[in-house]
This record gives sequence, C-alpha cells and structure tokens, in this order.
Amino acid sequence: QVQLVESGGGLVQAGGSLTLSCAASGRTFSSDAMGWFRQARGKELEFVAAIDWSGGLRNYADSVKGRFTISRDNAKNTVYLQMNSLKPEDTAVYYCAADSKVNYYTRRNSEDYDYWGQGTQVTVSS
Repeated sequence: QVQLVESGGGLVQAGGSLTLSCAASGRTFSSDAMGWFRQARGKELEFVAAIDWSGGLRNYADSVKGRFTISRDNAKNTVYLQMNSLKPEDTAVYYCAADSKVNYYTRRNSEDYDYWGQGTQVTVSS
C-alpha cells in the first residue's frame, strides 16, 4: 500500500519555526518530484513548495519564499519542509504529494500530483 505520512505539525507562536516531514512507503519516490501544499479553513488548496528528484531544483510560492525550505533525503524516502518566521496566515493543513510523472522539474498544479498524504495541522498564533 502506497502511503505518504506527514508529521511535525503543531501550534507555534508567530516568528517561530517548525519542520514538517513526509515519509513515504509502499514504493520508492526517489525518482519523483515532490511537493507541499496547504489548505486553510474555508480556502482552496494552495501550492507551497516543490523539489525535483535530485533536490537540485526547488520551487516556492511567493508567500513563503525566503522563509520556507524544502529538502529531501532519498535514502530515507522522506521529504521535509523547514518553516521559519511563521506568520498567522501560514495556519493551514499541510499536505505532501508526489508527482510520479516528472522527476527533473517541478509543477505547481495540485492536479498533477498523484499520491497524497493525509495532512498535518500547522497553527500559528499571533
């Protein structure tokens, strides 16, 4: 059974940091592009960041550029999202996803991703 499992979410004060992890099982994702998306209550799913298979190409939403860093460890089949200088508007459920149809570039459209985790809640208090 193919699974992506996010962890690391929680409650943090504005200006604080969190690191999300996404552990994959059931298949190897080391050749897939991977992405993070988020959905705030009452809002649409939003692209956050993506990384190609090697980790050499990273793509960020303007709203998180300079504050968030996506990375991956293919040996561990895990993707990370380091989030610094968090703001209340970063509050959302964060999802990781795999884009198995591309590897050496990244995409921002959630419909291009074919494997999804269950999500982890991040709440930033003001």
